[in-house]
Amino acid sequence: MKPRDDKKADDIYKATLSLVKAKGLAGITMGEIAREANIATGTLYIYFKNKSELINSLFTVCRNASAAVYFKNFETSMPFKTGFKTIWYNLLNYRIKRFEEAVFIDQCYHSPFITETTKEMTKKLFMPLYSLIDSGKQQQLIKDHDTIMLLTFMAGSINETVKHAYYANRKITKEVAEEMFQMCWDGIKA
Repeated sequence: MKPRDDKKADDIYKATLSLVKAKGLAGITMGEIAREANIATGTLYIYFKNKSELINSLFTVCRNASAAVYFKNFETSMPFKTGFKTIWYNLLNYRIKRFEEAVFIDQCYHSPFITETTKEMTKKLFMPLYSLIDSGKQQQLIKDHDTIMLLTFMAGSINETVKHAYYANRKITKEVAEEMFQMCWDGIKA
C-alpha cells in the first residue's frame, strides 16, 4: 500500500474549504472535492472513507489552527481587559486572514457532520477563553450573563462584520476595528 502524501491531504483540505465557501457544506460531494483537488475520486477515498470523516478531520485541523491564533500573545496573568482585547483582536485577524476556514468552521457547527467527540475535543482547546470570561464575571468587570451568551456576543459581531467586509470588498481599518472592539466592550462590561 502506498503511504499517504501530506501534500495531497493538504490539497484535499484546500479543495474542501474552497468548495464550502462557494457552495456550502451540504452542497458538496466527494466527487467534487476530488476534482477540485485534482485527484481521482478513488484516491480521495484512500485518505477519507467518507465525507463525514473528511469534514471532522478538516474541522479538527482548522480548530487547532484557530486556537493557536486566538491565544497568540495572551497570558493568563494579564489584566482582564488586556487579555480580552488580545483575544478579540486575534479572533478578528484570524477571520480576516483565514476567511475560508472561518466559513467552514461556522458551517460545521450547524451541520450533522461534526461528531460529539470532535466538538468536545475542540471545546477543550478554548478553555482559556471560557476561564477568562468566568474570571471577568468573578471580578465584576463584565456582565454576569451565561458565558456562552457572552462569547456568542463577542464572536458574532466579529463574524458578521468580517463577512460583510469580505463580500462588500471593504477593508477593516484600524479605526473600524477599534470602534468594533469598543462597541463589544461596552456591550459586555459591568
